[in-house]
Amino acid sequence: MQRVITDDLDALMNVLPEYIRQPLYKQEDVSALLEVVLDLGRPAEARFPHREMVLDPQEITQTDIDQVVTGVSAFGDDNRAGIERTLHRISAIRNRQGRIVGLTLRVGRAVYGTIQIIEDLVQTGKSILLLGRPGVGKTTMLREVARVLADDLKKRVIIVDTSNEIAGDGDIPHPAIGHARRMQVSTPAKQHAVMIEAVENHMPEVIVIDEIGTELEAQAARTIAERGVQLVGTAHGNTLENLMMNPTLADLIGGIQTVTLGDEEARRRGTQKSVLERMSPPTFHIVVEIQDWDKVAIHPDVAEAVDAILRGQPTTTEIRWRDENGEVKTAQEIPTTQKDSESHYPTRENKRYRIYLFGINGGRLEQMARERQLNLEITDNLRDADLFVTARSFYRRKPQKVRDAEAANLPVYVLKSNTPLQMRQLLNDIYPRENSADPIKLALSEARQAVDRVKGGQEIVELSPQSAYIRRLQHLVAERAQLPSHSLGKDPNRRVTIYRHEPEDQNQPDGRN
Repeated sequence: MQRVITDDLDALMNVLPEYIRQPLYKQEDVSALLEVVLDLGRPAEARFPHREMVLDPQEITQTDIDQVVTGVSAFGDDNRAGIERTLHRISAIRNRQGRIVGLTLRVGRAVYGTIQIIEDLVQTGKSILLLGRPGVGKTTMLREVARVLADDLKKRVIIVDTSNEIAGDGDIPHPAIGHARRMQVSTPAKQHAVMIEAVENHMPEVIVIDEIGTELEAQAARTIAERGVQLVGTAHGNTLENLMMNPTLADLIGGIQTVTLGDEEARRRGTQKSVLERMSPPTFHIVVEIQDWDKVAIHPDVAEAVDAILRGQPTTTEIRWRDENGEVKTAQEIPTTQKDSESHYPTRENKRYRIYLFGINGGRLEQMARERQLNLEITDNLRDADLFVTARSFYRRKPQKVRDAEAANLPVYVLKSNTPLQMRQLLNDIYPRENSADPIKLALSEARQAVDRVKGGQEIVELSPQSAYIRRLQHLVAERAQLPSHSLGKDPNRRVTIYRHEPEDQNQPDGRN
């Protein structure tokens, strides 16, 4: 199928002030417009794939912003609005009093024909997870998948549409989803509940969900898959390995746990006795990494791929792309064998680790990394980061950057203070020295053993003191085992305690941090 693009661009143009609209229409590449940015007291800007431009030197006034706001739908809890029966997204920036002082008007496009590159996978009936950086076309492909499943394969498809990005704004869905049905979500916090409601009330054969980002949503996805419903969804993260490093979303690909092997099995595998293994069958059978608009990398068997990565074995990835004639080409990519079973995790010095710092002395951290000859990169682009690092004083106030990192499901490491001691602890946590045992592996193993002891009848098990980052991972181990856990004591002796039953109020520990 030839690719056909519809963008309802006039509907977006009509909500803009006249002096902004006219310069836009004069651009030869207006059909490629990505978004328009309006900030109070600054000139309006237009963003295209390979350039940005000022539309008019006149500064945006509050009247201009109010005019646009009145022309779009009401803003939800996520500060997003739309234009009825279009796919455009309008996002608001508010001041401390809640007044809108900035707008990002993003062009929404329905692209028919994008599914050709993965159509055979969709037809298998297996659950598919789409990964990729923001703006690479995940939602566009998801929308086309919903249409093909509903119209061509005649399946009962329900779209859980949290921000109205898949099926457009208003009560009537955009024609781009075909005969698929759409359930809107009143607030992002209820997305997981609507996912379950869709299955229980409407008997779908397929559930389509955009931006699975919380543990509750991951659990809802597993519940849906266990009922035999095909899932097609997206999640933040560029690759399968990124997903494995994210404790919140790792359950989508089976979850990761530490297990202790017997001597004979360890010798057979050629590994240490404590190794990481997949906990359960993956929620999604296939992972598609969208590398570009016309190029994807496919893991056709997620269970097999995750097991191979954890054991340091080479995994075969299928690369597909569309050539200049529109034909789909394929190739097999086989990476070199890794040296150890956890080399894909950010706990080895041979890993190039990209860190986004917020309120942390970057020069001092870089110097300490150079002294240890670590392959560390500090990035100023949140989209490129593997880890978000900030100080406790900033994290407690939850500024916009912290909220952006959490919304993107980026792991957050909180330092107690902006000091060399805390920075050294950060480097030790993510880059343990090769001549020492891996502290994360040992800490998770200790937590798993504690869970077994508590389930075996012991009332309380206290773990060894750990950093805040490792304690959070230990709490996650306890939570997955449905056991209460709390952190006790003060740093550097603060430690996790796992309980058989929740402690009584008079003995309530001091939190889970």
